[in-house]
Amino acid sequence: MRKLTLVSISELNESAENSYLYDPPSDSEIEQLAESIKTKGLLEPIIITKDRYIISGHRRIAACRLLEKESVRCKVLPITYRNNRKRFVKLLREANLQRIKKVNEFIQEGLVDDSDKNISENLLIEKVRGSLVDIESFKIEGEKKRFQIKGNRPLLDAALRIIDELRDYWALSDRQIHYKLLNDPPLKNKNDPTSVYRNDAASYRLLTNILTRGRLFELIPWEAIADDTRPFVSWNVYNNTSLFIKEQLDGFMKDYHRNFLQSQPNWIEIIAEKLTLGSIIRPVAMKYHIPYTIGRGYSSINPRHDLAVRFEGSGKVKLICLILSDLDPDGDEIAQSFARSMRDDFHANICPIKVALTWEQINTLKLPTSPDRKASSKKSSNLSKYLRKHNSDDIWELEALSPQQLQKILDESVRGVINTALFNQEMQNEKGERMELNRYREQALKPFQTERR
Repeated sequence: MRKLTLVSISELNESAENSYLYDPPSDSEIEQLAESIKTKGLLEPIIITKDRYIISGHRRIAACRLLEKESVRCKVLPITYRNNRKRFVKLLREANLQRIKKVNEFIQEGLVDDSDKNISENLLIEKVRGSLVDIESFKIEGEKKRFQIKGNRPLLDAALRIIDELRDYWALSDRQIHYKLLNDPPLKNKNDPTSVYRNDAASYRLLTNILTRGRLFELIPWEAIADDTRPFVSWNVYNNTSLFIKEQLDGFMKDYHRNFLQSQPNWIEIIAEKLTLGSIIRPVAMKYHIPYTIGRGYSSINPRHDLAVRFEGSGKVKLICLILSDLDPDGDEIAQSFARSMRDDFHANICPIKVALTWEQINTLKLPTSPDRKASSKKSSNLSKYLRKHNSDDIWELEALSPQQLQKILDESVRGVINTALFNQEMQNEKGERMELNRYREQALKPFQTERR
C-alpha cells in the first residue's frame, strides 16, 4: 500500500477539468459531510498528484475547510497534472465512477472519452459552444485609435502630481484637476514653449483627452477619476450561503451609529448641485450624520417632497438647508428655486444658507472663473436676472475651490448652525452604547463560534 503523506490543505489545488466536468456540491451536502468527518474522522485519504492537484476528494476537502482543518492525509500518485493532463482526467473520471451524476455531467465526461483528442481543446470548444446566443449582434464599424502621450507629457505629469496630492479625495472630476492646474500652469506641449495651460475651453478639452488616455494606458489609476453622471446598478448576490453567512456574522451588530442630531432644535440637510462633489461632501456629512442630496442641476419634485416628509417627521422647529451651487445664472437660481419650493409647495419653515459659492469666497480666495468664461455663453433663461443681481458677466464653478477648501467651508457652516455642546454629548453617549453592543455581540455569536470549532 502506498504510504500516506500529511499535506497542508492550503497547498491543494482543484483542476479546471474538475470544475468543468462536475457541478459544485450544495452547501447542505458539504455541511452533512463535515458533520460526518467531525464525528468519524476522514475515513478515506485524499488522492493527489505530485504537484498537489486533487484527483479524488474534492468534497471532503471542502468539508475539511469548513471544519477549519489545516492538513489531511493524502495518497500521492507518481504523476503531475501539468505534464500529464490526459492521464489526470482519466483518473479524475475513475475517481467519480460511483457518484450519482446529472445529465450534463455525463455529457461533459463524454468529451474526454476519445483518447486521440486533446482534452483541453475539447473542454474549450464545449465552453465556447455553450456561450453562443440566439440573437444577432450588430457589426462594429470603424476603429478607435488612441495615440500614446508624448508631446503632451508635461500636462500629464502635472495632472499626475495633482491626482497624487488629492489621493484622499478620490474619485476626482476632470474639472477639479483643471482648476488645480491653474495654480501652476504646465506646458500643453513640450515642443512649444508658448503652449501654457490656460483657463479656456481648448485647454480643458485637451486635459479630458489626456486623462482618458492616461487611464487607458495605465498611467493613471482608474479609480482616481470619476464619472458619477452615469450611474451603475448591480445586485448584492452570493455564490453560496457560506459567503453570505460569513459576511453577516462578521458585520453583526457592528454598524450602529447614534443620531448625533437628535437633540438639536433644527433639522439640517445639505443640498448640492453636482454629483462630482459626492466624495468631498460625504466625509463632512458623515461626521455629523447629516443627510445630503446631490442632483444634476435643478432638483425634481421627488427629492423636495422626501425632504419635506423627513422634516415634518422630525418635529423640529426649522429646516436648515446648506446649499452648494455654482455662481452662475443657473447656480444662483437652483438655490433660490429649491428654497422657494420648500417654502411655498411644502410649507416648510425653511432657513436656506448658500454655503458656496459666494462673492466673498471668490474675492477672498481669488478663485478663477469658469473655462466657459462668460455667463452670456451659457444661454440661460436666468441670464438677465444674474446680470442685474451681480453686475458681472463672469461665472465661477464649485470645482474652483479645492476639496480641502470646500470641506473646511462646509464644516464651518455646520458648526455655525448646530448646538456644539449637545452634539458632543451625543458623541459621548455613542461610545458607551458601542461598548454595550460589543458585549451583546460576543454573547450572540458564541453558538456559531462553538459550532465552527
